[in-house]
Amino acid sequence: MGNRFQVTDRFAAGAQYIGGRLRPGTSGEEHSVVDPATGESVYTYALASTADVDAAVAAAKDAFPGWAGATPGERSDALHRFAGVLAERAEEIAHAESLQCGKPIKLSTEFDVPGTIDNTAFFAGAARHLQGQSAGEYSGDHTSYVRREPIGVVGSIAPWNYPLQMAAWKVLPAIAAGNTIVLKPAELTPLTSLMFAQAASEAGIPDGVVNIVTGAGRTAGEHLVGHPDVAMTSFTGSTPVGKRVAEIATSTVKRLHLELGGKAPFVVFDDADLEAAAHGAVAASLINTGQDCTAATRAYVQRPLFDAFVARVAALMESVRLGDPFDPATDLGPLISHAQRDRVAGFVDRARGYATVVTGGEAPGGGLKNGAYYRPTLITGAAQDSEIVQSEIFGPVLVVLPFDSDDEGIRLANDTPYGLAASAWSRDVYRTGRATREIKAGCVWVNDHIPILSEMPHGGYKASGFGKDMSAYSFEEYTQVKHVMYDNTAVAAKDWHRTIFGDR
Repeated sequence: MGNRFQVTDRFAAGAQYIGGRLRPGTSGEEHSVVDPATGESVYTYALASTADVDAAVAAAKDAFPGWAGATPGERSDALHRFAGVLAERAEEIAHAESLQCGKPIKLSTEFDVPGTIDNTAFFAGAARHLQGQSAGEYSGDHTSYVRREPIGVVGSIAPWNYPLQMAAWKVLPAIAAGNTIVLKPAELTPLTSLMFAQAASEAGIPDGVVNIVTGAGRTAGEHLVGHPDVAMTSFTGSTPVGKRVAEIATSTVKRLHLELGGKAPFVVFDDADLEAAAHGAVAASLINTGQDCTAATRAYVQRPLFDAFVARVAALMESVRLGDPFDPATDLGPLISHAQRDRVAGFVDRARGYATVVTGGEAPGGGLKNGAYYRPTLITGAAQDSEIVQSEIFGPVLVVLPFDSDDEGIRLANDTPYGLAASAWSRDVYRTGRATREIKAGCVWVNDHIPILSEMPHGGYKASGFGKDMSAYSFEEYTQVKHVMYDNTAVAAKDWHRTIFGDR
């Protein structure tokens, strides 16, 4: 295996970042970061306790008045410096991301880290555009206007599939709007979240504005969500856990943002460019080893193209190179853990009883046998209501189903509880236009699948949650709206009193 990021010295002080410094967790429990490509532990640390969460929230609460009181220009300048520090640290951050996640280094260096730097630069600009509504006289002698203000302390929980980018999507809009934040990364993948917070401090963002607590979801995570001093919760993860987060957040009536699971349809009409669609399906289903809530998981192909599409996708999947994440030639890394690999394998093995595994469907042997690898898998012959079609698998598995009419293709695309992302493939603008209108998803790509932009929103419909990441829409979600109303005459209050109570 290639050169690997060295963790021990950098995080010897612990995996909690509170008030601008690293410290150990106090739960009494230890957890290991495991390299999923080798199965070897690379870093062991003490998990956060509820007391650590309290300390992080207190640090964020103390930092809030000063950070909220900074001018938009001052926050913008700090975020521009933050982007610069991330760019300087890009190589080591990319290596840490690949080490803890097992993702190919080319994905970390060409997608994750540049995307994070771009997000930071975007929100540096957005910080100067925290705008309310222009003044107006809507009621006689009164002037009204609307202010947008920061909410307070934000408690966020991020998943393990894109730990760096998820840290950015949670932290950046929150602090650009003047909030402070406590982020809980997944226990499996805390390294780049900690590096992200350290980079914020190096850029001059005040201590306590960005805090990291690395603890178990059922203790540290639930305590953070229910904390009375946390004004907003943002969660990215599975729909079942999202429901639990919502239940806890409701008890304190806090603002809630949920980005949950997905089961993205990939709809190929019979006039589509077959070669483009086949390549798109392979890239979109295997991105990050399929551990992506927007990954293409259900391909619906109009019957005239179905056989050719299946054959071409199978051939392309069989050419995908599994290997060491630090080898630039590697296309596909391992899943996050052996437990996740076994979960994916369970879905595929159960599907063998009612569908056909065209290619893949097994873990490789040889030099990869100790890692959490699983071959790219293509399945046909499944029914629309089967588990493999309806459930989120989170692995390198694509199911292909035929359809006849355009009506049927769109109906099948919508036929799951999820609605995060989708794509439509056709040369006919009327067909794709209809698909973008009628497919119920937060993002619908046309003749592409997966690209995201800092300027555009990301978030779902239905059981995929609510709220948006990235873009100005995300920025506004981390603010609260206040109506301010002036009496311009200094006599209006007397008039109101007289109207209600008469002359006194």
